[in-house]
Amino acid sequence: MNKVICFGEALIDMLSNRIGGADPAGPETFTKYPGGAPANVAVAVGKLGGNSYFAGKVGQDMFGDCVRDAMASAGVRTDYLLQSDEAKTPLAFVSLDQHGERSFEFYRDNTADLLFRAQEFEDDWFAEPGVFHFCSNTLTEAGIREATLAGVRKAREAGFIVSFDINLRHNLWPADFDPLPSVWEAIEQCDLLKLCSEELEFLCRDQEEEAVIQRIQDAGVSLILITDGGNPLHYIGNHLAGKLQPPSAKTIDSTAAGDAFTGGVLYALSTRNLGIDQLRQLNDEAMLEEILNTGMLCGAFAVTRKGAFDALPTQADISA
Repeated sequence: MNKVICFGEALIDMLSNRIGGADPAGPETFTKYPGGAPANVAVAVGKLGGNSYFAGKVGQDMFGDCVRDAMASAGVRTDYLLQSDEAKTPLAFVSLDQHGERSFEFYRDNTADLLFRAQEFEDDWFAEPGVFHFCSNTLTEAGIREATLAGVRKAREAGFIVSFDINLRHNLWPADFDPLPSVWEAIEQCDLLKLCSEELEFLCRDQEEEAVIQRIQDAGVSLILITDGGNPLHYIGNHLAGKLQPPSAKTIDSTAAGDAFTGGVLYALSTRNLGIDQLRQLNDEAMLEEILNTGMLCGAFAVTRKGAFDALPTQADISA
């Protein structure tokens, strides 16, 4: 089974008890849940039984310890998770509307996750076949953007599949900074791209959708996955394209749905020991749809639970 390294931010989601703006019976309270998009993906892979690693940096504080312990309990190898005494673990305050859709308020100024540097990637992390996964939240500032792209280069040189989930959070970017060039730079370095319909609209701007999809393929991306909540998943590979309907589920909290989907897909790829050449040449529709169905089952399960790590399924959960 190939290893899966997820790189980026690990944080604490502080989930409000106020749903859809309605006042709770008592004061508004916030419950802590370990999270962070790439951390969620690592935990999704780990809870399914995959060979999961998380690379990144948290604070040497109670929240950093919470994240580390929760990852380890979920089956994630934390060898590549560093702790810093120079900065704190980031926080995200999360509110839900009446449909379980979330909004975020991030406390992420000079936090530990932004201090990871290129030289902290070790060569031996990439000594065996695997997948390297990241998101755009580590492209928001120069230092962490340089480190992220350095990790991507190491992964590509080692023959890893590079997976990129755009996962765009506009309020994490400087107000006067356009994320689009940085996002395209990352797209041009990945083999598997996951984005939602809103992120596709962001990429399009003044271009037609077909032209944007073609640009992504011309950049060398071998598999594009476009999600749209409970609407059909659109997949586009070098030799295959189609749509799949996700399972229906009652949404309680959508916080980790996309990450659960991505984690399920990466787990299914890694258990088949698929490398970059096999991904580029993939023309087995049944196999690809089986891989994507694993991801969709994980996403459908996750929306029925609160939180991030806690909402991610095990093999027994998705079998049921």
